[in-house]
Amino acid sequence: MVLRAGVIGLGTMGRHHVRVLRTMDGIDFVGVADPSGDPHGAAQGGRVFISDEQLIEAGLDMAVLSAPTEHHEQVAMRLAEAGIPTLVEKPLAHTLDAATRITEAFEAAGLVGAVGHIERFNPALQAMRTKLEDGLLGELYQIATRRQGPFPVRIMDVGVILDLATHDVDLTAWVGGSSVAAISARTAHKTGRPHEDLVAATGVLADGTVTNHLVNWLSPYKEREIAALGEAGALIADTVTADLTFHANGSEVNEWEELTRFRGVSEGDVIRYSIPKPEPLMTEMLAFRDAVLGEPADIVTMRDGLAAVRVAEAMRLSASEGVTSYLEDDEPTTA
Repeated sequence: MVLRAGVIGLGTMGRHHVRVLRTMDGIDFVGVADPSGDPHGAAQGGRVFISDEQLIEAGLDMAVLSAPTEHHEQVAMRLAEAGIPTLVEKPLAHTLDAATRITEAFEAAGLVGAVGHIERFNPALQAMRTKLEDGLLGELYQIATRRQGPFPVRIMDVGVILDLATHDVDLTAWVGGSSVAAISARTAHKTGRPHEDLVAATGVLADGTVTNHLVNWLSPYKEREIAALGEAGALIADTVTADLTFHANGSEVNEWEELTRFRGVSEGDVIRYSIPKPEPLMTEMLAFRDAVLGEPADIVTMRDGLAAVRVAEAMRLSASEGVTSYLEDDEPTTA
């Protein structure tokens, strides 16, 4: 079966979605919708519509919604009403209430709904999750992430928590196999915008794994790293290079007494794994296509996307009130 597909929103991610959809098997690329038209020529043969309503009327079997986050709810609701399975670029919505309404609308309509948490499809993180599930580290102690780089002028409607930290809270729960139970965050505003541009957060998963995240738009260098520490050593994933490295605890007795006291756990072998490295966006879109076709597929569901927005809301609540936020209920609470 060939699926008629379209993309709404032609920002950076929207243009990448068009590129991938145009090369996928089983996809008939219908066109794009953006009120600014297609100044970059991304459609490349597909039709260009000024509104999402026009694209919907052209007839779609699946859609990608990559408009600015503040418009996600209104457009997603129209797609749900039209019965079109949709992948919404992350974050799912600009508020927890909006994300909840989108999720419930797609579930009520019985539609496949996904969220573009593309980092889950990074080869290094997929390999990390598999090795953790296989017990490589034994008991998991901590998951730490660092996501920082220069300010992206293209992001104007949300702060660094919704735009970037949602990646990390989603990945931490997914890699660790446990939901976020509590989180404490502090933010900074340094670029003169109403939204935060730096957040540092510490939390805990439901299984007791400690988490911490450093995320900002203020660094002159780009860093994308997630490290998992356990009783047998540490796994470090660099999602820029898609490399995964294992640092094993040493098994040799260190005879240098002073060095042993300083280092604690001794150093063991260091292994950088050789892993296949397909493009994450292609992997993500193939999974979404298969889900729309009713085939088994590992997509990031709207419930998953809703959970990430809930943690983001908890981070903002924690930062504004200077307390820890707890996520035992649907709404984040503080102690």
